[in-house]
Amino acid sequence: MNAISHNRYTEAWASLGKRFAKPKAILAISAHWYIRGTAVTAMPKPPVIHDFGGFPQALHAFDYPAPGDPALAARVKSLLAPLPVRLDDEWGLDHGTWSVLTHAYPEADVPIVQLSIDGTQPARFHYEVGQRIAPLRDEGIMLVGSGNVVHNLRLIRRADDHAYQWAVQFNETMREYIEKNDHARLVRYEELGASAQMSVPTPEHFLPLLYIAGARRDDDTTTILVDGLEMASISMMSVLYAADK
Repeated sequence: MNAISHNRYTEAWASLGKRFAKPKAILAISAHWYIRGTAVTAMPKPPVIHDFGGFPQALHAFDYPAPGDPALAARVKSLLAPLPVRLDDEWGLDHGTWSVLTHAYPEADVPIVQLSIDGTQPARFHYEVGQRIAPLRDEGIMLVGSGNVVHNLRLIRRADDHAYQWAVQFNETMREYIEKNDHARLVRYEELGASAQMSVPTPEHFLPLLYIAGARRDDDTTTILVDGLEMASISMMSVLYAADK
């Protein structure tokens, strides 16, 4: 619903489009393209995917016709070699990508390529992929990871925003690791035991953070753009790594 809402989270995302020069293109890692293997969207006109059900018609009809960038897809494939990367012409832009970027770039005029998350691989793999795509930042490409540090849909409470204690604990611990740039502990998030198991019952929403953390450089400033726990078990923490220029 954030795609068609105005709140403090969408304001934070909108601030990115105002703070930085428009990128040449965006490489997005969304929790919602969680598959076996690594793939990258390679079509010039990616379809807009409405990968959800039961929401208002305005959301189902929402369009974000950003172009693709086949040259960027090929560049990603070369950076990740010898890892097999499939050039995909079927997926497109899912709501993990367009619900955020519609606020940063409402004109949908920045080319977007999505990189899949290989669900067969451990956390360290995703962090290392982030390290390998980091050179794109010097080529005018913005890297965006879309997910949630805490994401437990089974236990949401729509009428009560009072967060579970395990969600608060995990979110605060991850924020501490992020602010200290303690990426080794971010990667080993499962070591936090019960709070990790409840906050990350499945890994796909947590893993996009590791790609972006992996692409962080020593001259970057780490900023928490906005934070908050919604519906008791969903973290909306948004993290920015950017050089002070």
